Amino acid sequence: MIDKADAAPEYDDEAIRFLEALWGDGYLSPGGPEEVDRVLEGLSLAGKTVLDVGCGSGGITLHLVEKHGATDATGYDVELPVIEAARRRAERRGLSRHASFIHAAPGPLPFFDSAFDMVFSKDALLHVPDKDALFAEIFRVLRPGGVFAASNWMISHDGEPSPEMKEYVAAEGLSFAMASPARYAEAMRRAGFEYVVTRDRNPWYRDLARKELEALKGPLYDKVAAAVGAAYVDKNIKTWEAMQKVLDSGEHRPTHLRGWKPG
Repeated sequence: MIDKADAAPEYDDEAIRFLEALWGDGYLSPGGPEEVDRVLEGLSLAGKTVLDVGCGSGGITLHLVEKHGATDATGYDVELPVIEAARRRAERRGLSRHASFIHAAPGPLPFFDSAFDMVFSKDALLHVPDKDALFAEIFRVLRPGGVFAASNWMISHDGEPSPEMKEYVAAEGLSFAMASPARYAEAMRRAGFEYVVTRDRNPWYRDLARKELEALKGPLYDKVAAAVGAAYVDKNIKTWEAMQKVLDSGEHRPTHLRGWKPG
């Protein structure tokens, strides 16, 4: 679903090493397993089939099996380096029977209709420009009565981004297509989802990102520099400084999403 066909990977081995050094083994987005658990709060995955859209290097997909009891978890991503890393991680942890990882070109999800009890995603949907097409596909692959649960980085509005937000996105250098929580909820309802809810996570990540920045400048610097080089860390310190501005202003709004496909 990420429109980057034939482009060089944005999450290459260097990016994977950096983000995992900051966010934990197998995690390319903040909060670790605790934030995944918060996204899933009140939902049961026991014995169910789950699709993890934008699965990254696999830590979350495996957590859905190990902690939440999913019988079959499928991680999907358009970036081959992260899929290769996820497959190695599943093999090392003896979970290849319960977790598989699919690499496919951007476009429609490569799965049959009504294939999954749940679709999950963690901070990956911001890369997809066409939100209506995205949620039409997520709705299609869910079984009747299935649930979609996600966390995603959003912007507080759908107008022209502020100069500070443009500066942050440019510093990231990634294919961000941010939209507001209201725009996401609208796309979900258009696709057919019911009981759509959003949960603002800006206060949580605003504080956490400040701690991440302090760690990158201090106690984590040498460890991360050993993994990716000092220049790479210095570049990302500038990115975190730019991000902190839009988190503090409230324009950058990490948000949880949830909705159900009618049974």
